[in-house]
Amino acid sequence: MKIVVLDGYTLNPGDLSWEGLEEFGEVIIYDRTAYNTEAILKNIDDATCVFTNKTPLEKAVLRKAKLVKYIGVLATGYNVVDVREAHYLGITVTNVPAYSTAAVAQFTMALLLEICHHVGAHNRAVKNGDWSNALDFSFWNFPLMELEGKTLGIIGFGRIGQATAKLANAFGLNVLFNSRSRKNELETENCVYADLDKLLAHSDIISLHCPLLERTEGIINSKNIDKMKDEVIIINTSRGGLIKEKELAEALNSGKVYAAAVDVVSSEPIDKNNPLLKAKNCIITPHIAWASFEARKRLMQLAIKNFEHYLNDDPINVVSS
Repeated sequence: MKIVVLDGYTLNPGDLSWEGLEEFGEVIIYDRTAYNTEAILKNIDDATCVFTNKTPLEKAVLRKAKLVKYIGVLATGYNVVDVREAHYLGITVTNVPAYSTAAVAQFTMALLLEICHHVGAHNRAVKNGDWSNALDFSFWNFPLMELEGKTLGIIGFGRIGQATAKLANAFGLNVLFNSRSRKNELETENCVYADLDKLLAHSDIISLHCPLLERTEGIINSKNIDKMKDEVIIINTSRGGLIKEKELAEALNSGKVYAAAVDVVSSEPIDKNNPLLKAKNCIITPHIAWASFEARKRLMQLAIKNFEHYLNDDPINVVSS
């Protein structure tokens, strides 16, 4: 059996091992595969099992990949695969849910704390001699902010949203959350459900943890920003398409939005003309919230477990169209 990994470098740049996968057959690892049909078909030639993180497996590829019977998505999101076509062709598709919950929640708070304290900028100022040359024992180049008593609005209350809420409560933040359905059992004194308009109107900070769906695409837009408090903070560690980036940039530049921090953008790698690159008070990180060593190790283990179950005719984490 030939097993191909189309884009293994992001998951495993060298600090993990593919040995667990190699137990099941001949394994070929490509660090990267160009996002075009010809390159993808060339790399999966004669493969019966394919693993992909972001390399697209669209209808045109699947129809020509006659031997492929299994696709393992090395991520939670599986929009890179035409799942409906895969099902039609009898190809099993699996994903890996919940592997990065702790990592993404922690990273969300790291972005928020950076906005509050500008730790990196103050470190650079000290290293550049600003403290040595200061007249006073202490200085700060940016306003410093406490979180206690403020309100965090979480849009999307799955595993990551819930984990973020727990961390937020530990910092003294009150939490409003919005999800497709109200989850009464998850409400506490400091974490309560709110409809979207109430969340937008009453939150000092808004953090996105919802999937990118037709109803959530562009949910951060000028109309909804107008409903928010002045000087609101917006954080996105979910999907770039949740934000109308030009409209957020305009709100940042006008001061309506105090600051934003995004780990994801609409097109990745980021386009050099993305309006957020030149917006005021906007932190952008290169889609790394998921990528702690522990989370990547967990992802590898769970992807192999999915594959083992498939080979034993007991498939798990099968995605449907």
